[in-house]
Amino acid sequence: MTTVVPQQTGPTPEPAPINIGVTIRSFRLQRGMSQGDIEKRTGLLRCYLSRVENGHTVPSLDTLQKIASALELPLSQFFADGHGRESATRDAHVTAMGEDDIRFLTQVQKYSSQLTESDRRLLLAMVRKFAATASTSIS
Repeated sequence: MTTVVPQQTGPTPEPAPINIGVTIRSFRLQRGMSQGDIEKRTGLLRCYLSRVENGHTVPSLDTLQKIASALELPLSQFFADGHGRESATRDAHVTAMGEDDIRFLTQVQKYSSQLTESDRRLLLAMVRKFAATASTSIS
């Protein structure tokens, strides 16, 4: 006769909390948009968007829907599994940039508004390729 002893398991771990601000920033940067672009599309102030992205303010679902629409995303995309971890890693690399890098990116942003649509697409394609190359070397 065999005695079966049930395995003791602890409480199931809860999923890590989502930092919605980091997620929003990640999607915004992936689309090459500024906080000003989101402001124009939603009517939300840039300073409010900054507070959301930096985790100082938690937006309502209505506000999240406005932001998702401005980013041309379904609201559910903000809550997709695994997105928070990837974007947190990316953001850690963004914050590690030096002043020269930030100044260069600011200049690119400033002059990109003067580009033709085809040049803008070319620039975005190049940046995406660089980002893909960088993300594979980071992993």
